[in-house]
Amino acid sequence: MPLIKVQTSVSAPAKADIEAMLKSLSAKLAKHTGKPESYVMTAFEPDIPMTFAGNTEPTCYIEIKSVGTMKPEQTQAMSQEFSEEISQALGVPKNRLYIEFADAKGAMWGWNGTTFG
Repeated sequence: MPLIKVQTSVSAPAKADIEAMLKSLSAKLAKHTGKPESYVMTAFEPDIPMTFAGNTEPTCYIEIKSVGTMKPEQTQAMSQEFSEEISQALGVPKNRLYIEFADAKGAMWGWNGTTFG
């Protein structure tokens, strides 16, 4: 049920580097949310036309969603850790990343032919 989706204007690194980043993000998201990694999903979308601060320099938008409530201390810790990792992996400065955190109601998240609520 936790999801981290990374959308960026930069070109995709090597496939092995992307897979390593996504596996690392998956493990860290499970740790931060306290949810089993068996429910964590990651996604990476490169080469998306984007602007930030009125220009097209490398930028990144990250979505983190989870069923339940994420507390401010959780989102602060995730923002710090994920900004650092994604910035290093993609070469996008941390001040050109946005992260959106969204809590989902269990009934609004489907899986395996049912929902979590």
